Amino acid sequence: MGQAKSTKSQAHGGAIDRRAPALIAGLLALTLIDPSHTVPAATAQAKHAATQTDWPVYGGQSADDRYSTLHQIDRTNVHKLKVAWKFDTKEPGGLQTNPLIIGRVLFGFTPTQKVIALDAATGKNLWTFSTGTPGLQPTRGLSYWTDGTQSILFAGLLSNLYALDPATGKLISSFGDGGKIDLRKDLGEENVTQSFAALTSPGLVYKDMIIVGFRAPETQPALRGDIRAYDVHTGKLRWIFHTVPHPGEAGYDTWPKDAWKITGAANNWTGMALDEKRGIVYAPTGSAVNDFYGADRIGDDLYANTLLALDANTGQRLWHFQGVHHDIWDRDFPSPPSLVTVRSHGKQVDAIAQTTKQGYLFLFDRATGRPLFPIEEKPFPASTAPGEKAAPTQPVPSIPAPYARQLLTADMLTTRTPEAHAWAAEQFKSFISNGIFVPFTVDKQTVVFPGFDGGAEWGGSAVDIKTGVIYINANDIVWTGGLTENKQGGSLGANVYQSQCSICHGGDRKGNPPAFPSLIDEQKRLSDAQITEIIHNGKGRMPSFPNVEAARLTAVLEYLKTGDTGAAATPAPKSANRNEIAGAKIYDKNCAICHGDDLLGAPSNYPGLLGVRLRLTDQQILANIHNGKGRMPSFHKLTDADTASLLRFLGDSASPMVEAAVTSNNSSKKEVESALAPPGGLAKYRFTGYRKFLDPDGYPAVQPPWGTLNAIDLNTGKYLWKIPLGNYPELAAKGLANTGTENYGGPIVTAGGIVFIAATNFDHTIRAFDSRTGALLWQGDLPYAGNATPATYMVDGHQYIVIATSNARNPKGPQGAAYVAFALP
Repeated sequence: MGQAKSTKSQAHGGAIDRRAPALIAGLLALTLIDPSHTVPAATAQAKHAATQTDWPVYGGQSADDRYSTLHQIDRTNVHKLKVAWKFDTKEPGGLQTNPLIIGRVLFGFTPTQKVIALDAATGKNLWTFSTGTPGLQPTRGLSYWTDGTQSILFAGLLSNLYALDPATGKLISSFGDGGKIDLRKDLGEENVTQSFAALTSPGLVYKDMIIVGFRAPETQPALRGDIRAYDVHTGKLRWIFHTVPHPGEAGYDTWPKDAWKITGAANNWTGMALDEKRGIVYAPTGSAVNDFYGADRIGDDLYANTLLALDANTGQRLWHFQGVHHDIWDRDFPSPPSLVTVRSHGKQVDAIAQTTKQGYLFLFDRATGRPLFPIEEKPFPASTAPGEKAAPTQPVPSIPAPYARQLLTADMLTTRTPEAHAWAAEQFKSFISNGIFVPFTVDKQTVVFPGFDGGAEWGGSAVDIKTGVIYINANDIVWTGGLTENKQGGSLGANVYQSQCSICHGGDRKGNPPAFPSLIDEQKRLSDAQITEIIHNGKGRMPSFPNVEAARLTAVLEYLKTGDTGAAATPAPKSANRNEIAGAKIYDKNCAICHGDDLLGAPSNYPGLLGVRLRLTDQQILANIHNGKGRMPSFHKLTDADTASLLRFLGDSASPMVEAAVTSNNSSKKEVESALAPPGGLAKYRFTGYRKFLDPDGYPAVQPPWGTLNAIDLNTGKYLWKIPLGNYPELAAKGLANTGTENYGGPIVTAGGIVFIAATNFDHTIRAFDSRTGALLWQGDLPYAGNATPATYMVDGHQYIVIATSNARNPKGPQGAAYVAFALP
């Protein structure tokens, strides 16, 4: 029934340390005496209770319905909402967190990935946890486990999952390695220092396990996106599901032979939903690398782009649905599915609804995977790119109608001004625009509508569990994409840039601001050290690239300065000379403990030494050996003969790194290969970069609406209402209001009959809509954009609405990040 590997459960660790200040212990104690929490972990978050006051799971409930039974704030009084408190993080950067509220304590992140605990009634900071290493990856939520006596707060920070005492913010040392586990491990990679993984969406707690996916890069090298469950007490692996099947596993024949050894991603980055009663976890996955040219992965590529239903106890596959076959458009499933009960063919059916970037909504019986609305495999065009083979058909639901436009025609181009229209019309003449699932063409731009950011996005949808109505916010703007040939030769820096960076920043380094900034003259704005920090740790939507180090790092920094693609710009790194036996023994005894047997190091703590004699003179190397540098001690006992042998070992072989890895027994062969080029060499074609179709003034070059909020009755598949969401304040001031805008973050819906949503990029507003009609009932001002999903909870008899705000998606606006809570006076 699938490919899951289980490991035996490990013995639980000791009791959680409760040495908390009396105030925090008291705040959390209210959670532990509430009947909705003092139940076994297996049912602690099972159903919506009439007394629900918390927001204990990412999205409110493990069913990810974003629904709250609270109704103190309703249609009649929502217009009275006022700011109750505000917490300023005093940090710039993005903040996408949907916080947890347990008892009287709110748990969230700051933009640099500090974990914070706030008094949920006042916003007062109770404690802060920091790893000491700032992270700039998106962190959309946390996870919480309790059995009514003990509690654990889980936080994903960079590549690690940390277990914290929620009362104190202290590490629980019995979990994993001193309180954390490295999510790059347990995936079959021997050397994880060259790999990237980040828990952008939180793990899902089930019984005494936490089930996790992770974020992966869009290009090689990328870890395989296997879904794993870990013991909440020990951090030991309990089961693993291979999203790229191994030999003998179902789906293996949808890939080329042994694809699992070399491909990556097909990962769950969006988060999951859980049917706790049935013990089923639902995990939507994204595309496999490389995203836009799949000549090395011909086939349907299961289980990429797949909604997986797994046995939460074992990881065994129960059923699956692939939303895109052989994805070459970056059409990941963008958000967790929503669990809901609907009426279908006269019967009540427990269902699951899954949104998509392309504007389709799929609805299934969540026990069996049977579609509740018809889905047809429809034919789409073949690829014209040499070596590529697009899937002949793609699944298309007949109901509901798409919630975003899918075909751009000339009569849909902007009419905001005559000049903008004329410009757009001229650009449109050069595009291929034939609707969705049109494979990219070499050296010509193809319209992607809705764009690469949807349609639906990571904020997710909300479901009114009483009516079966789903609320989906969507982007509705045009992007374009294409392919171009990877030219042979060129400098090392140019090759690294084209293989790792051009997918977002473009082959010309111009990017597509503000989402993908231009890198031209980047070193006038940032130092080499700052750029290196971003390369190795990532920032915002950019993943980290720890494989870009040593000579490759030096080369790409030089390329960013000059844009020089000449073959002589930077020589390729050289391998160690393993024929130098004496030098090899000296290196293994003195250097390998930090710099690794393969000389790759562990960026950015221990630099790689491949090609070191191309970067430093022998005199500089000898000075470091004899005197030490930074955390490296001195090795003054080495004789001149020793250092001469060591230099020869480090030295000047003509074999490039990839060739050396192939011809030796290097344990990290695969990663060394993929660090410079995928096995078999660089792909023949690469993506030209993400390009939004914006007019010269920076507005979408298509007619509004540019963002919408949709209400769909899942019992019938019919729309109840559809409205523009958001505006550009400067256009609204000129009379062009209700255009809608790009929006990131999702809605919630309450028993008070209200849909709350912020999400919009430019107007710094949170809104409340009548869930029945879409009528605007209230809007509140925010200090920054609310690019996050709100949460609602009750403390001391007062219902609150809280939203995380930041302006990372609008660099022209004021920068900062804050949590803002609203309540009735």
